Amino acid sequence: MTSPETRAGGIIPRPVLDRLPRYAAGKPAAAVSGLASYKLSSNENPLPPIPAVLEAIASQTDFNRYPDPLSSKLRTALAEFLGVPAEDIVTGAGSLGALNQILAAFAGQNEDGKADEVIYAWRSFEAYPISVGLAGAESVRIPVTTDGRHDLEAMAAAVSARTKVILLCTPNNPTGPALTAAETEAFIQSVPADVVVVIDEAYQEFVRAEDAVDGIDLYRKYPNVVVLRTFSKAHGLAGLRVGYSVSHPELTQYLRVAATPFAVSQIAEKAAIISLENHAQVVERVQKLVAERVRVTTGLRQLGWAVPDAQGNFVWLALGAESAAFAEMAGSRALSVRAFAGEGVRVSIGEPEANTRFLQLCADYTKAPATS
Repeated sequence: MTSPETRAGGIIPRPVLDRLPRYAAGKPAAAVSGLASYKLSSNENPLPPIPAVLEAIASQTDFNRYPDPLSSKLRTALAEFLGVPAEDIVTGAGSLGALNQILAAFAGQNEDGKADEVIYAWRSFEAYPISVGLAGAESVRIPVTTDGRHDLEAMAAAVSARTKVILLCTPNNPTGPALTAAETEAFIQSVPADVVVVIDEAYQEFVRAEDAVDGIDLYRKYPNVVVLRTFSKAHGLAGLRVGYSVSHPELTQYLRVAATPFAVSQIAEKAAIISLENHAQVVERVQKLVAERVRVTTGLRQLGWAVPDAQGNFVWLALGAESAAFAEMAGSRALSVRAFAGEGVRVSIGEPEANTRFLQLCADYTKAPATS
């Protein structure tokens, strides 16, 4: 909220800022004597970038120059990797930066003063309401089902003449389930063709469900589909901020106008290209994290904990009113987790030692969400 002192000084921000939630980044774990601390609160890859990327970063020196505003080399590499035209790719500062470009281009406040609507599941990625609000649009939040999935039927029913963009987060952050290919395509077919459908696949590389949607397949078929992806998670480049969207030229022509110039630095572009060139090493690392995810979810269910299908690099604990207490107990064991007050706790898959300590914490916790 704006402070009284600021208001008294005559500097008043846009009213929407008082209505927006504040993004709460995951915090490192507090130090606990005798224990190594582990940060499981930000869905970060606990592994560093592959060695070739680290070598390239260490050797780069041209920071006195602006980067290529179109990230042409990266777009060319992605085009070959994905089998899509380079012209259909628009880079951004992480997938969130790419999303902000989409919202800036297609959703906001119209000349008649009425706001466009953006529909998304809730709870989902906590930056959505902030980005939508700053764009000048209005959020329409559709509650997820009891098992943490998008309620696509309710989302389709919420579409109105003011709906301009729909966000589909798959796997859904923070609850975990991924959308299936069949249900996603049926949903796209059920909404007007002039509504932009964004398939946010920040965790796509971690998905192992055989029937899961692949956004690129649907982008090829539907001109109103935009796919979001990032190098932050699987590639371990969160600190370099490089992501991208894929859509048809009918949309990219506007996204390039809305794009932030020089959003992807030359070091981020080079790191992403080299990571793609060594994709087999990335896949090997991701598979180790997936194996740890399976170990964690299996262990939780053996303890009697109800856990939604986890297809990202995190698990969701629907602890409700106990969320803050659980996070505090985790902190006492040098583990930081991400609590959403009154709803649940998201725990990232981390180092094996951290995951083992997390499972022991859950074994000791007496107020677990029980299986139905």
